[in-house]
Amino acid sequence: MSGFTLELTPAHHELVRRAHAFSEDVIRPAAPTYDELQECPWEIVEAAARAGFYNPLFYADLISDPTGLSLPLFLEEIFWGCAGIGLTIVLPALALSALNQAGTPEQIARWAPEMFGSPGDIKLAALAVSEPQGGSDVAKLQTRAVKDGDEWVLDGTKIWIGNGGIADVTIVNAVVDPDLGTKGQAMFVVGKDTPGMEQVRRLDKLGHRASHTAELAFTGCRIPAENLLGGEGKLNHKLEKARRGEGRSAALGTFEQTRPMVAAMALGVARASFEYACDYASRREAFGGPIIENQGVSFPLADLAADIDAARLLCWRASWMAANGVPFHLGEGSMSKLKASEVAVRAAEQAVQVCGGWGYVSDLPVEKWYRDAKLYTIFEGTSEIQRMVIGRTLATEAVKGPQHHQLPGDHGGLSRRFGHGSLARARAGEAFLKLAKNAPHALLELGGRLASPGR
Repeated sequence: MSGFTLELTPAHHELVRRAHAFSEDVIRPAAPTYDELQECPWEIVEAAARAGFYNPLFYADLISDPTGLSLPLFLEEIFWGCAGIGLTIVLPALALSALNQAGTPEQIARWAPEMFGSPGDIKLAALAVSEPQGGSDVAKLQTRAVKDGDEWVLDGTKIWIGNGGIADVTIVNAVVDPDLGTKGQAMFVVGKDTPGMEQVRRLDKLGHRASHTAELAFTGCRIPAENLLGGEGKLNHKLEKARRGEGRSAALGTFEQTRPMVAAMALGVARASFEYACDYASRREAFGGPIIENQGVSFPLADLAADIDAARLLCWRASWMAANGVPFHLGEGSMSKLKASEVAVRAAEQAVQVCGGWGYVSDLPVEKWYRDAKLYTIFEGTSEIQRMVIGRTLATEAVKGPQHHQLPGDHGGLSRRFGHGSLARARAGEAFLKLAKNAPHALLELGGRLASPGR
């Protein structure tokens, strides 16, 4: 298991450099056009594929980083460029996460390449979970999957589906046993142009307008039995465990993995807004000097500086936990998403406020970031849902003490007996202080150096 550290590796720095350059040179110049046209940014996705940012092995490599930091570092930089274009680029990674969570190695090898395609032959993927009547409540899903011979038949409606209706691969969450709640659900692969799957409408959104979002209808949609992720044997075993009160939902497991990813996306928008506000306030002069010299401007920005860093640390912690298989006992993934999404909204709003009237019109990008930021308090579970997830742990988990006490660590060895803060070191320090009165100056100087912090 990788130890938690805030030290970035040379590979991390290079990833950030490449991703930031792509955002600055390719994404940002195209963002206003695609936001206005509300079209899928195919040429930007193609450029991302050529840059190595759009293929399943790239995301698998980021996810396999034992520090957990590669993926959030990459996402923050891409979404700093444009949230809508960024979402289009990474949407297949959300579907890939579900495929990796629930699928067999054979299914992953079969479908992962179809989710991304290759330069010159770009493909898309979608993850279809949310429904009109349930929203963030996965327990209220009504889309049903019924086995019929060598096929599964899907019936139901999905909404707010990124790449919905234009994806080459759609991962669909459906109910197979209504009596088991979230544990009676399974995930299925539906290929493009499968009869019975229809795009009802494309949604006209407030923000993220460069990403395609749609409502899908499944009416007698037949798919081969092998498109059940994990296979029938695994499904039956899971259902039996659920009937005994054991097991968990595949969709909820996917959300646990993706919530830190969404937090990193929100941080990109928050940072873009914050940086622009600071720069504008440094250049804009009123009442005899730059407006950033006024506490009414600088104090809210100072709060945002602290809050963005705090949210980033929550995101990094949750990402490290997910990468190392550390359970989210207190909803740590939800904590990261809750704080990052809400600071993104505040940062974008403050950027509009700092820019005044110019911030309210499309001449400056802060108006767009303000519209984009709001999505993060809604999708992948609203802020209220994140608070509910965290709140459910309080009576049983929070009473066990600070969260970091529950993180894994070295429970034995010499470090436990002789490490910093150990009883042996404390006793040795006491003995040294008793001898210090009569010890030679050279010995005292040596002991002082050894005892100095950081040595």
